[in-house]
Amino acid sequence: MATLRTRSAARLMMTPAVLTLFVWMIVPLAMTLYFSLLRYNLLMPGMEEWAGTLNYRYFLTDPAFGAALVNTLLLVGGVLLITIVGGTLLALLLDQPFFGQGIVRLLVIAPFFVMPTVSALVWKNMLMHPVYGIFAWIARLFGLQPVDWLANLPLFSVTMIVAWQWLPFATLILLTALQSLDEEQKEAAEMDGAGPISRFIYIVLPHLARAMTVVVLIETIFLLSVFAEILVTTNGGPGYESTNITYLVYAQALLQFDVGGASAGGIVAVILANIVAIFLIRLIGKNLEA
Repeated sequence: MATLRTRSAARLMMTPAVLTLFVWMIVPLAMTLYFSLLRYNLLMPGMEEWAGTLNYRYFLTDPAFGAALVNTLLLVGGVLLITIVGGTLLALLLDQPFFGQGIVRLLVIAPFFVMPTVSALVWKNMLMHPVYGIFAWIARLFGLQPVDWLANLPLFSVTMIVAWQWLPFATLILLTALQSLDEEQKEAAEMDGAGPISRFIYIVLPHLARAMTVVVLIETIFLLSVFAEILVTTNGGPGYESTNITYLVYAQALLQFDVGGASAGGIVAVILANIVAIFLIRLIGKNLEA
C-alpha cells in the first residue's frame, strides 16, 4: 500500500513537467506535421489547401536536398574528425605539468562560450577576409596569392569555424577522462619498456574510447542543426555548396515563403536526426557494456 501511494505521489509530482514538455515540444511538432500536409504560402494568406504528401515528394526530389544532405554529412564528419583528433592532442598537452597551466586551460576552453554569430563574424572579417584578413596577410608575407576562403572553399570554411567552437568541448571531456587514468598503469608499461606511442595506443586510447563516444553523440546532435555560421558567412552559397538541411528549411520558409515545403523539410530533418541519434545511442550502449 505504501509503495502504491509513493508511486501515485511520484506520478503526481511529475505531471507538471510532463505537461510542460508536451506543450513545449509535442504541440509544435504536431503543428509542423499538419502544415507539411498543406499547400501553404505566406504570400497568399487564407489560400491554404490540402496537399497530402506532395510537399514531401517535392522536398525529397529537389536537387537542393541531395546537396544539402551531403553537405550536412560532410560538415558533421569534418567537425567530428577535427575535434576528436585535436581535442585528444590538446588534452594530452594540457595534462602535462607546466607553468601557467590553469590560464592556458581557460584560454583553450574560452571559444566554447562565444556565441556562434560572433565567432562567425570574427572568422569572416578578421581571419578569412581576402583583403585585410589575417590569413591573407600571412599569404602575402610569404609571397602567395590570398585565398577567398568563403567563396572558393565555403563548406571547408564553415567546417573550420564550427570545429573551432566545438574543439574546447571535446578537449574538456577528453581531458577529464584522461585525468581519471590510473598513473600506475602508465608507470608499469614504462617499466616494461613501452614507448610513448605504445602507451598511447594500448593504454590511453582505450581509456578515452568512452569519452570519445560521448563527444561524438553530443556534438552530432548539435551539429545537425548548424545554422548561424552558414547564415552569417556564406548564406548557403555559392549555389548550394555550403547549404545544409537546416539552412535549406530556413530558405524554403523565409526566403521562398513556402511554409508547407519547409515544414515537410523540418519533419524530414527530425526523422534523420532521430535515426542518427538512435544509432549513436546504441553504439555508445555497446561501448559501455564492453
